[in-house]
Amino acid sequence: MRTFFQCMPTRFAMKHFFYAIFTLLLLSTASCIEDGFATGSGDVLEFSTDTLSFDTVFTGETTATKRFVVYNRHKKQLRIERIFLTGAPEGAEFYLNVDGRSGKEFSDIEVRGEDSIYVFVEARIDATDADLPFDVFDHLNFVTNGTQQSVVIRAAGQNAVTLSDFHVSGTETLSPERPYRVMDSIVVEKNAVLKIPAGTIVYFHDKACLKVRGSLVAEGTVGNPVTFRGDRLDKVAGSIPFELMSGQWDGIRIEKESFGNELSHTVMHSSSNGIVVDSCGVLDRMKLRICNSVLHNSAASVLKASHAWVEAVGCEFSDSKDGVVDLTGGRFAFDNCTFANYYLFDVVTSAILTLRYALPDDKVYDNPLMEASFDNCIVYGNAADISIGDLAETNVYLRNCLLRSRGENDDRFIDCLWDADPKFYTVRDEYIFDYRLQDESDAIGVGNAALCPDGARYDFYGNDRFQSGALDLGAYVWIPQTEETDSEN
Repeated sequence: MRTFFQCMPTRFAMKHFFYAIFTLLLLSTASCIEDGFATGSGDVLEFSTDTLSFDTVFTGETTATKRFVVYNRHKKQLRIERIFLTGAPEGAEFYLNVDGRSGKEFSDIEVRGEDSIYVFVEARIDATDADLPFDVFDHLNFVTNGTQQSVVIRAAGQNAVTLSDFHVSGTETLSPERPYRVMDSIVVEKNAVLKIPAGTIVYFHDKACLKVRGSLVAEGTVGNPVTFRGDRLDKVAGSIPFELMSGQWDGIRIEKESFGNELSHTVMHSSSNGIVVDSCGVLDRMKLRICNSVLHNSAASVLKASHAWVEAVGCEFSDSKDGVVDLTGGRFAFDNCTFANYYLFDVVTSAILTLRYALPDDKVYDNPLMEASFDNCIVYGNAADISIGDLAETNVYLRNCLLRSRGENDDRFIDCLWDADPKFYTVRDEYIFDYRLQDESDAIGVGNAALCPDGARYDFYGNDRFQSGALDLGAYVWIPQTEETDSEN
């Protein structure tokens, strides 16, 4: 009887056994890998895009990095003989990284069968004499098996007048021809005036601000507004523009000694603090008047004012993390305004409209109680509409206003629409924040024309509030839906 040890193969036999197994595995693996190259004239590449486009960038700065994918759809390898740029116009430059290699031109780049490589691109555009944004094009060429293929590269540049620690001491008028870029601050000194004509765009860098101790006069027009915004011109991600993101710059502060500020057809967005109107305790001098303007997308309230005289006509106040408008004491009048909050990027815990009446214990002014009117307005959104306290001894009235909450009319709430829906065009999930009225809106034709001042007759888009014979609530005149208006919205 043979023992177990007698049945074991010899060390020599085992060695050859494992060699044989290893050889079989190697041959099997090698049969699955195609080591040859596809060399036919039709053996070419595929690309994830035919055009690589960059967002507008200020001249002198480098764009964000963009990428695309180069595919080899063949089983055999492809050898890219040459990768090169045709040559951008003078003053523009593109920077490349191909499959982990940086440079301006590449040769003999191999792509395994049914595999891919990444190409990363950055652009830099020098300053020119152009006032308007301008495009720069180049072609990134790939030569494979004698066949040349190209991906178009498009970048856009914007020249700007750069302002740093800019002080206005007299009367200063900006030019609308070319946008301004504020790197830290604009300060309008006491008794000075800063005038901003229609079509002027002022970009503010991170934490930059506008401080007004004198007067600010923004004179936008229909279709040609004055714009205050952050200086990020690119996208947050995908198709989401940075203009939807708050906190890109500090905001506008109207200080205690400032009076006579006027904003007409002005668009302001993407700030941290919106417009802050400091307390002055003087209610017989207008501190701020806003007409047919849009203030939206602020981390704090888009408008915060205390113990001052502020008026707004035909304005949109929208989208803020901390509530849209915050008023304390003072004298306020809002006619045909829309207060809306569908802020997307954080939880909103404050009411859309906050009214505070009493002064802090350590402050004394001649007019501590609030005097405020809201006529033909809309207050609506994803948060509580109004935060109010005891209205006794105040002159606070809401007349012909649409409110989301359920309530009842009384001596302070007069002819208001409760638990109503303005049916905005806003679609939060699709990043559409349009506070005009759809056909089904409860705000159409229910306003009180007697409460509409002459300055509110035309809305931001130039539409006549009295043309239809019935006044709509809120900042915008209702335009009946058609296929044309649908496409515009």
